[in-house]
Amino acid sequence: MTSPMSAAMDPAMTSPTNLTSLLVANRGEIAVRVFRTARALGLATVAVHSDPDADALHVRTADAAVRLPGAAPSDTYLRGDLVIAAALAAGADAVHPGYGFLSENADFARAVSAAGLTWVGPPPEAMEAMASKTRAKDLMRAAGVPLLDPVDPHAATTADLPLLLKAAAGGGGRGMRVVRDLDCLKESLEAASAEAQSAFGDGEVFAEPYVERGRHVEVQILADSHGTVWALGTRDCSLQRRHQKVIEEAPAPGLPEALRATLHEAAVAAARAVSYEGAGTVEFLVTADGRPYFLEMNTRLQVEHPVTEAVFGIDLVALQLRIAEGAALPLHPPTPAGHAVEARLYAEDPAQDWRPQTGTLHTLAVPGEVRVDTGFTDGDTVSIHYDPMLAKVVAHAPTRAEAVRALAHALAGARIHGLTTNRELLVGSLRHPEFAAARLDTGFYERHLPALTEAAADDPAPVLSALAAALAEAAPDPDARLATRLGGWRNLRSQPQSRRYTAAGTEHEVRYHPSRSGPPELLDHPGVRILSATRHLVTLEVDGVRRLFHVKQKSNTTYVDSVLGSQSLTPIPRFADPQDRTEPGSLLAPMPGTVVRVAEGLAPGSPVTAGQPLLWLEAMKMEHRILAPASGTLTALHAVTGQQVEFGALLAVVQEEA
Repeated sequence: MTSPMSAAMDPAMTSPTNLTSLLVANRGEIAVRVFRTARALGLATVAVHSDPDADALHVRTADAAVRLPGAAPSDTYLRGDLVIAAALAAGADAVHPGYGFLSENADFARAVSAAGLTWVGPPPEAMEAMASKTRAKDLMRAAGVPLLDPVDPHAATTADLPLLLKAAAGGGGRGMRVVRDLDCLKESLEAASAEAQSAFGDGEVFAEPYVERGRHVEVQILADSHGTVWALGTRDCSLQRRHQKVIEEAPAPGLPEALRATLHEAAVAAARAVSYEGAGTVEFLVTADGRPYFLEMNTRLQVEHPVTEAVFGIDLVALQLRIAEGAALPLHPPTPAGHAVEARLYAEDPAQDWRPQTGTLHTLAVPGEVRVDTGFTDGDTVSIHYDPMLAKVVAHAPTRAEAVRALAHALAGARIHGLTTNRELLVGSLRHPEFAAARLDTGFYERHLPALTEAAADDPAPVLSALAAALAEAAPDPDARLATRLGGWRNLRSQPQSRRYTAAGTEHEVRYHPSRSGPPELLDHPGVRILSATRHLVTLEVDGVRRLFHVKQKSNTTYVDSVLGSQSLTPIPRFADPQDRTEPGSLLAPMPGTVVRVAEGLAPGSPVTAGQPLLWLEAMKMEHRILAPASGTLTALHAVTGQQVEFGALLAVVQEEA
């Protein structure tokens, strides 16, 4: 990426505003990213933080920080009055909203300006015009931007199916439902409206045709206050889970030039229709036969903005700041070059309904010539209160194939310890034949998720990783002062030793004979030879091929990384802990969170069927269904709407029918 002091701005323009100190009204990765550019521009930086974020990376990297008392976003990062008071107290003269939270709140933007601060974003009137998707569509229709025809959900027929229900006041996948059966429409409308009300304070939901195998293509725009609007190419964001983007790239591959020109023209028309200024994104749905339809306009910086920066060689945050100071853009944007791909690394388990993970991130290291934007470092805690995204990893290369290959290689070689992540899913997606061939659409994970998350039956990585873990555990400790170690190589050579581990729910046992003079002798693995073993590095020869296994032990988990993949192994104690037993049919909270709904009419004694949603739990900005594990009778219900529960809390008990 070029220097933020980019010549993209008119060098002859004298800025009427000269910013000196910037507060970022956000947290995590985007706050760290904005601070990086602000420092390069010579601006002092101010962070705000909730109590759980008191020692977060964005706080540690800022010049000053102000506490927002509390933990929940509604008490902290969504309190515009507290954020403005923090800016004034710290001497900031500008506010950058990042993305999410208050970034598209027109009232907050007005309050920032009313306090005498510079708002680094579009005019509040433009934000307001695009805030409601229904009103935005009316504006776009008047501007000649192509649109899907709306559907009245209360008058829908089978001919209108499938339908997509969407929250009018927000995005990020909240308040969205796909309806394929009219019998499910009423329940889906109520659920979408309730989720939209909870997330955005507005329960309005609208419906439109759901386009099967459509592509999500967007155009980055940048506009100044002097009438210049740039269309900075296209991005494809079709690979999504729960209507949230996972992999993004620029430019969108395989678009005919005529379609690309149409999207650019429509995006510029949308920006001009609301007298837009600053960075924004116009999103489109492109059908399989190449017809584009306006979806929405995001009046802020997008999560995926780095791929556009890489291709155009610019710093969008620097340009946002220059525009906020009043500078003018040149008439034409820089010439794009190459291809960029971004993957969002989440602390979540795709095989368990994308269940978010919380806890300590012991290690986060991504090799290679890639860009890593993150709000975490080793030892940081991933909280229940916020989005589980750990990092964005971006590769840029002359061609799409090279960029995809570089990104997949970097992710495959990453060391991520402490939390389950979607890393393996990302690598599998990038290497999938459909993705490699740029056959992209929003149904990718509906078709391929099981295959991408199921472990191959003949995968050697778990067994070899268990071998490496056992050998590393048995290796002499170079820091130990004692000459012997129980279970080590020096004692009882004639007695076989055994270590047992679980990895992804499967048990692995390693048996070996210790040796006084060198590595132990493995039992039951004739094709494997031990070349060397230390506490942190084990070298094995497997069927004539030398393999390195990096081993790290933390708490009660052993992490093993190799070119075969990464494994998290838990040692199995010799004796089971009776405290671990729970009543059969118990439904335990899979994470800390808030019970947002209980199935209508559910009470002790109610009959339930296997897979029936019983409760809805909200955690880390996502809603999770708690399903009946079997058909039977609900014998206990301990959860109530609005209740906050801890991880492992007993929610309900289902007695399976005989």
